[in-house]
Amino acid sequence: MPALPRPASGPGSRYTARAATTRPRPIPPARRHTDVVSLTHRLTERDLWLTGMVHEHRVLTAPQITRLAFSSPRSAQRRLRTLHQYAVLDSFRPLVQTGSAPEHYTLGPLGATLLAAHTGCEPAALGWRPTSTGRIAYSPSLGHDVGVNELLTLLVAQARHTPRTGLVLWLSERSCARRWDDMIRPDAYAHWQDLSSAADSPRALPFFLEYDTGTQSLSRVEAKLAGYAAFTTSTGTRPALLIQTRTASRDRALRHRLTQPARDLNLRVATSSLDFTTDTPWGPWWTPLEPAARRTTLTALATHWTDLTPAAGLEPTDADTALTLPVPPLPPATPA
Repeated sequence: MPALPRPASGPGSRYTARAATTRPRPIPPARRHTDVVSLTHRLTERDLWLTGMVHEHRVLTAPQITRLAFSSPRSAQRRLRTLHQYAVLDSFRPLVQTGSAPEHYTLGPLGATLLAAHTGCEPAALGWRPTSTGRIAYSPSLGHDVGVNELLTLLVAQARHTPRTGLVLWLSERSCARRWDDMIRPDAYAHWQDLSSAADSPRALPFFLEYDTGTQSLSRVEAKLAGYAAFTTSTGTRPALLIQTRTASRDRALRHRLTQPARDLNLRVATSSLDFTTDTPWGPWWTPLEPAARRTTLTALATHWTDLTPAAGLEPTDADTALTLPVPPLPPATPA
């Protein structure tokens, strides 16, 4: 039976957290009772951006938020604590078999009200409910969602170390479903670019992501390829498909099962495994589903696959609102 998460406690919470060890835990400061109007002079552009990101991607851990928008864990912790006190963000910490999990942040009640006001919609349009954090904390898909966001925040963070290199677009599973649910439902869609001086010429890799936890049968994963091939044919566009697995053995099994179908469907597919990876996923993680292929970088994949094009359906339409438009992967500014 999987370990259950420990929801955050505090005034107004229905849960009482129990210490994981015999050492006393510091008591968190009480949440401040405030409203949206009183927050107008307290929140920064980065805070507003973070509110949108947490809503878009459902749950982000403290390390993920740190690498996206802060110069150090201490500065991130200080600001996240303040946003939690204002009820802009909510949080919980899952129980794990060994060690301790990082704090996981979700949209809080004032954050939902704030985001609705800034996007000109009613709070109900966000899909937020007072029980939202609890549903996320106990969701069977929590590990999957955090894994997707872990990979993509690492790719986004590359732009903070190497300017003009990294993700310039990142759509969540929910945003992908809004655009393409009649054909495909990837775990994410993103654009990797390398415009650094080290590259001979600009490189771009538009890709769908499938984050494979090993819970689906190989035949079910293989069946997804037909949907991506139909998407390519019907839209006349060709993003790559990246599949990340948790173990090298699962990666080998998928490659054995998918190489021929991917070739028959004329798809551009590459795989990687957490067993191969470090904290630099822009390095040589990815192996194309091709004979004798070697692990390589995203920039090299973009160079190798010269026929890639961004997915159809990304252009804003009259049906789009400020709430449905993509949230920039990085904040407008990254102060300390």
